[in-house]
Amino acid sequence: MIDLKEIKNKILKKENFYFLLIIFVIFILDRYSKIQIIKDFNDPVIYINEFLNFDLIWNTGIGFGLLSSDSTLFYNLISGVISTVIVFLIFIGLKSDKYDKSVFSLIIGGAVGNFYDRLIYNAVPDFIDLHYNNFHWFTFNLADIFITIGIIAFLMKGFFVKN
Repeated sequence: MIDLKEIKNKILKKENFYFLLIIFVIFILDRYSKIQIIKDFNDPVIYINEFLNFDLIWNTGIGFGLLSSDSTLFYNLISGVISTVIVFLIFIGLKSDKYDKSVFSLIIGGAVGNFYDRLIYNAVPDFIDLHYNNFHWFTFNLADIFITIGIIAFLMKGFFVKN
């Protein structure tokens, strides 16, 4: 049985406040970047320099356009899985040590930003286009950067820290 008092006490701990604050700040930064690019995007591609363009792409899949589909059922199924993963990571994050809380907050903050877009726009606006000559990396957004950094930090801990 779920003990609501225990859950409330865990959430109200100071370190959990920072955990939730980091998630919120990442979400706001991601929202701001996407709002600006959607609002100001008139050109097909905004050239920044020889390695970076802003090119608005609407992604219906998961990270880097994987699992993109025109099927509403498949899209909703993927969205349901993503929401479950976010809730699971929040639950795990609340019970974790400070390092893991920081790592999970990066992942969750980015995931919540992209999930919000899935709900509002039925797609995620990706716009950062890294390239070298004719090689273009997958187009991504600020949320994807935070998710990637969080996953790399999580994996690094797994490789270098022994329990």
